[in-house]
Amino acid sequence: MDVPSPGPAPLANVLTARRLGLDTQHEAMVFVRAECPVCRSEGFSAHSRVQLSHGSRSIIATLYQTSTNLVSDREIGLSEAAWHRLGLEDGEQIFISHPAPLESLNKVRGKVFGHRLDDAATRAIIADIVAGRYSDIHLSSFITACSALPLDVSETIALTRAMVETGSKLSWDRAPIADKHCVGGLPGNRTTPIVVAICASLGLTVPKTSSRAITSPAGTADTMEVITEVDLDLDAMRRVVDQEGGCFVWGGGVQFSPADDAMIRIERALDLDSEGAMAASVLSKKIAAGATHVVIDIPVGPTAKVRSQAAAESLQSLLEKVAAEFGLKVRSLVTDGTQPVGRGIGPALEARDVLAMLRNAPDGPPDLADRACLIAGALLELVGKASPGAGKAMALDVLRSGAAYVKFESICRAQGGFREPALAEHSRPVLAPAPGQVTAIDNRRLARVAKLAGAPGDNTAGLDLHVRLGDRVKGGQPLYTLYTETPGELAYAIDYVMANPGIIELTKP
Repeated sequence: MDVPSPGPAPLANVLTARRLGLDTQHEAMVFVRAECPVCRSEGFSAHSRVQLSHGSRSIIATLYQTSTNLVSDREIGLSEAAWHRLGLEDGEQIFISHPAPLESLNKVRGKVFGHRLDDAATRAIIADIVAGRYSDIHLSSFITACSALPLDVSETIALTRAMVETGSKLSWDRAPIADKHCVGGLPGNRTTPIVVAICASLGLTVPKTSSRAITSPAGTADTMEVITEVDLDLDAMRRVVDQEGGCFVWGGGVQFSPADDAMIRIERALDLDSEGAMAASVLSKKIAAGATHVVIDIPVGPTAKVRSQAAAESLQSLLEKVAAEFGLKVRSLVTDGTQPVGRGIGPALEARDVLAMLRNAPDGPPDLADRACLIAGALLELVGKASPGAGKAMALDVLRSGAAYVKFESICRAQGGFREPALAEHSRPVLAPAPGQVTAIDNRRLARVAKLAGAPGDNTAGLDLHVRLGDRVKGGQPLYTLYTETPGELAYAIDYVMANPGIIELTKP
């Protein structure tokens, strides 16, 4: 969200815009020469926060100085994020000035020193985040404070409400509106497309938005983008849902909770995801999408995001309390998070698994179908479509009948077309060094291998897992196969594998 323009700035504060083509993800950055007269007159230094204005648009950006010829002393170079938010053309002039004081940061400091956040403070913080007034450093401070002194139920409700209020919202002329979510941490757990297809084929309305990967090998949006278009706006999303009963849409395109999108990027980088922030993140987007009934998958395992049964139960309780405040019916499922789901890890490989199960292919991974039907069944029971205990069987029948695949393909075509996934050109198996039994699989390090192979940036890259916990393997038997677009990426991933021999732990027979 852009910040309000302060009005015309003095002529001395006018600089000529230059597009630098720098990808800084979501953070707006600008670059000026150290000798720039504006910098000298205004006292700007490296890491200063500055306000940029062009016409009716105004944003906050982080300023950096250069002593090279990247820009002249009357130019200002902009990152791609800043350039697009201001809607500039090369050579146009922009105003640069000091931004207004960031008053909400005082509330963040209070949280650091042990004070609780009330509704007003939370609203102010989230409004400033959405307006782009918080740098990554400010965001890091807020997220760290919410982890050091975990959000209580009241704070989580306030955060959820503020996130909903500052984003887009959908309402529907029907009920119930079904949705699902997984808290994450489990490679290959690509149940969403199957769940949506099953439930929509049975007449449920499932307006599903999903995220792209930030630090994982694939998000649901990355996987579905291999097969169809996912970057839809609100009007297109509503059209698809009205026509087909469900959708597979990238959440960033519809802006349901822009504050959460900004926070997630920092949380993943810090490897901090507090219980309260997680609950607010999940529920704010479901509420904004108009959902009335939601099933939440909580995988538990030593290398999953949620590590213990006690932590899962605590998260369950918080989700239910916060959801009740907004009239949202939630059912949480604590599931096995000790190993990946399916075989593929990476967008195209996961898409292949999804299609195999929807098509009832004999080589499809049965654990993926089982988990998807468990979640779909729980959702069918929650909305009253299936009687208690009968939902999973109903979902499995729909999957086996082929009706789910028909619905899946129809949704894809309504979103812009249907494509078959392809695999990367280069591959290499990783072999068992000796015979043994698979006793542990490190989800995090296995996901790291897939990312080093190029996923999700190269959507055909990743890995195929060939073993499950409890399997007995022979020496030299493939444990998993790497897929990369280039020989260099393959060598890079193999180097990591060789340096981390315990990614798949084998116990001697």
